[in-house]
Amino acid sequence: MFLMIGGYLTHRKHLKIVANLDEDLVELPTVSILIPAHNEEIVIEETIKAMVAQNYPKDKLEVIVVNDNSTDGTGKICDHYAQKYDFVKVLHTIPPQGGKGKSGALNQGLKHSTGELIVVYDADNTPEPEAVYQLALGISTDEKAGAVVGKFRVTNGNDNLLTRFINMETITFQWMAQAGRWNWFKLTTIPGTNFGIRRSVVEELGGWDEQALSEDTELSFRVYDLGYHIRFYPSAITWEQEPDSVKVWWKQRTRWARGNEYVIAKFLLNAKEISNKKVFLDLFYFLFVYILFFAGIIGSHAIFISQLFTNSPLTIGPVSNVLLVVGVFMFLTEIWLSLSLEKGQLTIKNALVSILMYFIYSQMWVLLVAYATLLELKRIVFKEEVKWYKTERIKKQKTS
Repeated sequence: MFLMIGGYLTHRKHLKIVANLDEDLVELPTVSILIPAHNEEIVIEETIKAMVAQNYPKDKLEVIVVNDNSTDGTGKICDHYAQKYDFVKVLHTIPPQGGKGKSGALNQGLKHSTGELIVVYDADNTPEPEAVYQLALGISTDEKAGAVVGKFRVTNGNDNLLTRFINMETITFQWMAQAGRWNWFKLTTIPGTNFGIRRSVVEELGGWDEQALSEDTELSFRVYDLGYHIRFYPSAITWEQEPDSVKVWWKQRTRWARGNEYVIAKFLLNAKEISNKKVFLDLFYFLFVYILFFAGIIGSHAIFISQLFTNSPLTIGPVSNVLLVVGVFMFLTEIWLSLSLEKGQLTIKNALVSILMYFIYSQMWVLLVAYATLLELKRIVFKEEVKWYKTERIKKQKTS
């Protein structure tokens, strides 16, 4: 709830910032857009079209699609657009340099880029025409920002119950929570898409960590450790496709959870090397979310279930009953507040679905984090190689 209030305040402040910004005084940087693409023939054409449609000076823009060891028609589609537009380039990679996952593809793309600002989009993204321009504005008007982050919306949010859950999760627990952290602590985590980072910063950091499944979170910590902050700039908006089946969702989110746990372990074990104390604040946030909070929830569930089958002396008193009701009410209030800031989202149907979200989707996350933790512990104990899972795409057009 604390973060949601901060998110709301950020929303109000940002409207004033945009209204008072004199864009004519901003010198726009040269921009290189990197799009890692492995077997993305279903979605890559719409993504490239969205890049071509960007309202950004074309003499300051280059789009580099990294066709990362694809075995489908991704490369052919990319080559077609590269022939039509001078600022669109295609980098075809094969092993041993290619096929290592998103971080490896981004590192290869970085080597062939020239822009002062490196912007990253996933292959299923269709950013709005002003998105890149807004990212450039956000970082050009804040010299302390090492990177700038926009917000993303879901293209298939009304397809089924799962995508409705994901849509509300995206609005509430991703971009609104990001906005809240920015308001209170000037902390924002780089997402996997729709962000820009100064070339000088990413080069100083040596690029992306190819062992990290959550390369975005890992990069965020290193940016902070250099003494920069990561600016949240919600005027830059992109639309992306989300999993429409539990199977695909489970695989994708497991990668996210394992990746974030990898980052937690990496920086905790190397705490002595961290020079910026702000890193510890963000580290605690992730430690709380993925370890302490979920451990508490799992412990609570275990006690509840055990009482169903044993004669436990524990009882649920009146205070606990009140806390349960307050907890659900706060969860729903957070979602409804967040939905109210997005046009057409606070509907009766979404309000009712959010109730189901508490009892279904949230519990799915508890199971998933427990599963991901076991997999990550297994990887560490047996020194297993990190394997990247690419989210499966569905062939659908953007709807808003």
